[in-house]
Amino acid sequence: YPLTAQGEYHVDEEVVLKSGKMRVLDELLTPLLRRGHKVLIFSQMTRMLDILQDYLFMRRTYYCRLDGTTDYQTRAQQIDLFNDDPEVGVFLLSTRAGGL
Repeated sequence: YPLTAQGEYHVDEEVVLKSGKMRVLDELLTPLLRRGHKVLIFSQMTRMLDILQDYLFMRRTYYCRLDGTTDYQTRAQQIDLFNDDPEVGVFLLSTRAGGL
């Protein structure tokens, strides 16, 4: 996960092309979303969710996220948004978020 000269994390096409797992995700996710599927992505590491969040932002993909820092009210809103909004195709979930 490369850093910029200012020490900030940076995700771009190069990261997708050089990471086999990101390349496979990109190859699988794009057609699924195009066909209207909803996708759940689970990770134990919230840092990985951060990377995926940057990737989805880069791809202009609407998503929801739930991790251990998400309060109950926001969790309910995120779940409703994912279920009800056809534009939101991806839900990033931490397996360490309580109740999962």
